[in-house]
Amino acid sequence: MKERIVSGMRSTGKLHLGHYLGVIDNWVKLQEKYESYFFVADWHALTTKYDKTENLKQDVNDVVIDWLASGIDPEKSTIYVQSLVPEIAELHIYLSMITPQNWVERDPTLKDMAKALRLKEGSSQEEDNEATLKSQINYGLLGYPVLMSADIMALNAQCVPVGIDQVAHIEITRDIARRFNNIYKTDFFNEPKPILNECSLICGLDGNKMGKSFNNDIKISDSEEVTTKKIMTAITDTNRIRKDDLGNPENCLVAFKYWKIFGNPEEIALTDKECRAAERGCAQCKRELARVINERLAPIRERRRYYENHPELVREIINTGSARARGKIQEVVREVREIIGMYK
Repeated sequence: MKERIVSGMRSTGKLHLGHYLGVIDNWVKLQEKYESYFFVADWHALTTKYDKTENLKQDVNDVVIDWLASGIDPEKSTIYVQSLVPEIAELHIYLSMITPQNWVERDPTLKDMAKALRLKEGSSQEEDNEATLKSQINYGLLGYPVLMSADIMALNAQCVPVGIDQVAHIEITRDIARRFNNIYKTDFFNEPKPILNECSLICGLDGNKMGKSFNNDIKISDSEEVTTKKIMTAITDTNRIRKDDLGNPENCLVAFKYWKIFGNPEEIALTDKECRAAERGCAQCKRELARVINERLAPIRERRRYYENHPELVREIINTGSARARGKIQEVVREVREIIGMYK
């Protein structure tokens, strides 16, 4: 039997190239080798956007549409929505009872998320101290590492595909699974192993981390025209002032990094050569880059338009996948209730 993997993504709306290259493209490959479960984490979205829910349903749909367009196959993978499986919340309660507080407080991303929440609420940078951050962490945000562990353990998955910066998330899940097994004298829960993504990381158009809130992203759903306009704003070699100045691709903050991801070896070598010899200006380079990126995204965007025009099909995929995932998760939670000794 295939090993089971599970992974999720917060319902943030339309996805960008960072999501595609860093996560989804890897999922597409893994679904051929594993029993795959991929969920939209709409509960997790509430940890920092609890007061911005007017687009929550559409955000869920947009995430699923981008997954389907990018190659996640509902015949090979189970696609589901976190909040449509209430048993995950029940498991979260049981796990929260056995998880020490300092385990969640040491989670490396908790402080970053608290900072994001603080900035959203209009606090100043000067208030960036541990006491202030703790006072602005809501109960749900503090407990999100346990909820994330419940997401994984609800399917008793053997593996979780993650980036190197997310390995700590898997470690706390392994710790909680081990603690559960020790407390209740069982070997029921697997200690899931990370599957590191062998995917390219892509920076934003300004050279920083790509993100919708930073206004430096290229979305999967962007048109060719919008993509080209965005690429033309990408930062290149700041030391190259004129077209006839000799360039240095290694100093190109964004454009040449994109070439290394989207170009073939011949295109990359030609870009490098012409840049160094001042045979290609930065504007021409970015126009060529936009063409290559648009060619790569063309079939994805065509599939995306199809699903956008068939919302009933998207809804059916979500409902079918959520029912399938819930059936599996109910089996796990039923066993957990038995192990703990809950009333029945």
